[in-house]
Amino acid sequence: MLRLKQLIYHPAATSSAILKQVSLDLPPQQLGLVIGPSGSGKSTLLEIVAGLAAPTMGDLYWRQQELKPNDLQQLAGLVFQFPERHFCGGTVLEELRLGHPELGAEQVHQALKEVGLEDLSLFTSPQSLSGGQQRRLALAVQLIRQPHLLLLDEPTAGLDWSMRKQLVSLLAKLKQHWSLLIVTHDPAELVGIADCCWTLNQGELVSVDPKTLRLQNSFIPG
Repeated sequence: MLRLKQLIYHPAATSSAILKQVSLDLPPQQLGLVIGPSGSGKSTLLEIVAGLAAPTMGDLYWRQQELKPNDLQQLAGLVFQFPERHFCGGTVLEELRLGHPELGAEQVHQALKEVGLEDLSLFTSPQSLSGGQQRRLALAVQLIRQPHLLLLDEPTAGLDWSMRKQLVSLLAKLKQHWSLLIVTHDPAELVGIADCCWTLNQGELVSVDPKTLRLQNSFIPG
């Protein structure tokens, strides 16, 4: 279980805290969804959980063990918003092996299989892939590291409805083996596969019943 306890993030350069006593529990093999508008602190929250930033105050735990930023970098894999903009490899194989040149063919194939890209040529340019394939490749890049926790920042942003639907189906499958924490301003499709939900506004996190959000999402004014 991932546990965040009273996290505060207040850089010296800001007049008020970006995150204000944020606490949440995410059980194993569940998908947690944090919903909030732009500027609410969502990406900052993920960066702290990924070990890319240190909280001003508060604690993070995984299976009751307190973790520091270096520990979190081993624990979690973060997929940024528009991850295709961060691709550096000239081929799919190069992208998967960046920082991990020792990875064998079986590990590469397994990572691609997990995201439904097992039939993709390893010598394809990542930039020539469709938007949906690029998002899947970005997930494979993290999965090949064998993290315990997957973090995703606005995973459906910029995709058409068909690709969004395919990606949501993939995320529902991945939570059978990983814990997922997703932040988004648009929960429309994602709330249907979420096990727990929170809203984040001006740095304050509030738990919300996913069933309530699903009912709100399914209501269409007549």
